Amino acid sequence: MTAEKLEQIDRHIIELLGERMSLLNSESKLPSQEEQIANLAPLLNLVDVPQKVWSQLVTSCIASLEIKSPITAERSRRVTIVGGRGRMGQFFAEQLTAAGHCVEILGKKDWSKAELLLSEAELVLISVPIEHTSAIIERTARYIASTTAVADITSIKTKPVARMLACHSGPVMGLHPLFGPNSNSFAAQKIVVCPGRHNNSFQWFLDFMSSRGGELVFCQPQEHDRLMAIVQAVRHFSQFGFGVFLTAEQVDRERSLSMSSPNYRLEYEALKRFFGQNPSMYVDIMLATEASCQTIERLAENYQYLADLIAKKDRDTLIRVFTSTKESFNEAEKSLSSKNKLAELVSPINA
Repeated sequence: MTAEKLEQIDRHIIELLGERMSLLNSESKLPSQEEQIANLAPLLNLVDVPQKVWSQLVTSCIASLEIKSPITAERSRRVTIVGGRGRMGQFFAEQLTAAGHCVEILGKKDWSKAELLLSEAELVLISVPIEHTSAIIERTARYIASTTAVADITSIKTKPVARMLACHSGPVMGLHPLFGPNSNSFAAQKIVVCPGRHNNSFQWFLDFMSSRGGELVFCQPQEHDRLMAIVQAVRHFSQFGFGVFLTAEQVDRERSLSMSSPNYRLEYEALKRFFGQNPSMYVDIMLATEASCQTIERLAENYQYLADLIAKKDRDTLIRVFTSTKESFNEAEKSLSSKNKLAELVSPINA
């Protein structure tokens, strides 16, 4: 009876997956991969389904559509990835190699072969830790032709793009993949693109990423770094602080989860992922720019202001601050909703 019940459930799941795949394959505007995963997180916690299971299902559905999608064949390109043995460098190497491009890796022990690995490359990707990026750009520029396209894929853009423009007379572009190296493909992933010089030289590479499901977001380096101070540095600092606090308070993690809300469990899972990564990466992001450091300082000042109100038991001011902040979010949501509706009206015209 149990086996029959299990098969019945599995058949129902497969039928629903078929409907899901059909919907994903339609021309309808659908939520992003991140939204599809996050929107149901509270329900997953409620029915005790690990978020990882749902995340893998959503990602696999999108990736399978990408595999089925026809990708226009193009000539093989010569690409060298400086720092290509790191996790993100490996991701790009695997994706490019799978598409038939000739990929060379230049690691920190390979500089004796730099001229051989760099001089004939059509595209050079620089994928090294933030603190080494400027020095590696300068070193790389000595070996490349003036026609070689050079791009960095670090998480800050102003300094690397300026350094590339200063050291190399040819095509330059800044890229920031907004996803981790554990991803299986570009499907439903965002990549920030900061144009530098002779941008047409990168068109084949941009097409390569977008044809595989990547979403390209264009902006200037300064805007990127200003927004990343909020999107990454402040968020990482908040997670860092919460994790340090839980440890300092010697909170019984298992006991706290046994009586937690879905939102707390979700936050706890995010903390586990955060502290499961290389600490240098997150610390370097928080310290990467003066803007990031100053923004984190302002966040700390806000926390202190609110903590002072709590200490004074100033209920009226706390409610007033909460209400004004709530109104600002409501206004932002209305604006975003209006833009989305406009996009939906325009998209059939452009189709």
